[in-house]
Amino acid sequence: MSIDDYRPTYMVEAVYDLRANDLLREGISAVLVDLDNTLIAWDNPDGTAEVRAWLDEMTIANISVVVVSNNNHRRVERAVARFGVDFISRAMKPFSRGIKMAMERYGFNPDEVIMVGDQLMTDIRASHRAGIRSVLVKPLVASDAWNTKINRFREKRVFAKLEKKYGKLTYQKGI
Repeated sequence: MSIDDYRPTYMVEAVYDLRANDLLREGISAVLVDLDNTLIAWDNPDGTAEVRAWLDEMTIANISVVVVSNNNHRRVERAVARFGVDFISRAMKPFSRGIKMAMERYGFNPDEVIMVGDQLMTDIRASHRAGIRSVLVKPLVASDAWNTKINRFREKRVFAKLEKKYGKLTYQKGI
């Protein structure tokens, strides 16, 4: 395992900063997106107006959006029902299982897919294993579910190693 396995292709402030024109310019026609603290705050399952506007922008641009979450089916289904987005639950990130399931289900080519998430240890690592590009976003809220807190501790060390190797990593307002 190399530190490079945790290096995101892109870093943006929030999923809403991914603009359809930029994605299309990069050849991306499918966005796989983590649920908690990426698409919606883990403690606010209703999401925001920004989520709805972003999803509408993706739909208009004919960019597929599929939620790929480690949460159980019921939790993810309840969270995405109001948005009309399909999902893969129990994705088992950092393994590539959920990403590969989504790509097979929809016939996505790895070159046209991007994975967006707020964790190096799960989302970014899984995207590397699946052979697709990745986007690291800042978590929507500062607090985390108990199981994510463990990853955050490890993630700080990994982030420091990435910066030692590549220099300061900064979040952008788009790709």
